[in-house]
Amino acid sequence: MTNPENTEWQAPPPPERIEPVEAPQMSEVATLGNIFIEPGRTFEDLKRKPRFLMASIIIALLVSAYGFGMYYKVGEEGMRAFTIEQMDKSPQAASMPAEQRTSMISMSMTFQMVARYAMPVFILFFLVIGGLIYWAASKAFGGTGGFLHALSVWVYSSLPPTVVAMIANFIVLAVKSVDDINIAASQRGVLQANPNILIDTTANPVLATLLGTLDVFMIWGWVLAAIGLRIVNKISSGSAWAIIIILAVIGLLFRLIGSYFSGTAM
Repeated sequence: MTNPENTEWQAPPPPERIEPVEAPQMSEVATLGNIFIEPGRTFEDLKRKPRFLMASIIIALLVSAYGFGMYYKVGEEGMRAFTIEQMDKSPQAASMPAEQRTSMISMSMTFQMVARYAMPVFILFFLVIGGLIYWAASKAFGGTGGFLHALSVWVYSSLPPTVVAMIANFIVLAVKSVDDINIAASQRGVLQANPNILIDTTANPVLATLLGTLDVFMIWGWVLAAIGLRIVNKISSGSAWAIIIILAVIGLLFRLIGSYFSGTAM
């Protein structure tokens, strides 16, 4: 039995040190502008307080507006002709009875109309999925940020390329003749900021999809994402770029497979 008189007194352990929470230095409106000119400083502020709502709304509205702009530029008949052209690439559709073929065309046109109006919801859902992917990937590489931090990185790395690309696309769409618009190749934009301008995308859809990876706006987004992941999730530059490259390769493989079977550049 231990004698209490012989027990040496020990100081209690110090209380757990709690890191002080830094207040954000920018408003959400300020982050929208500063991400274009000071991405590092903006991501530092997003690390203090993740924000994404206003940027997400801007992205969703711009992408949706482009979809409506393309529709009104080409017109109902142009979209119907494109739908028929896509159906003709399928041997099954070519052998359908006329009534069933007409029904499928009408159904496809209705689906396209619903998709245009629902596009903001699809975009917001895509942004949430992207945030989850960045969060899981960052955790796999030892990152410390939470889901909202990863979502902020996904949204704000997408904002500058989307804004500039959509504005440029609106300008090109306004001045370009409808006869010169390839609807299949213009789903992601009428402005070609990649080597696709050097080849016939209709005749070489898989090669066009591969070359489309070298898109200026896409690379800009990757650079911003690498900066954001490094700062916000506290991982090394090598780990951040490893995440970006792995996700880019996976995305490219899916697009190449889709392009091969659909016969359309993606």
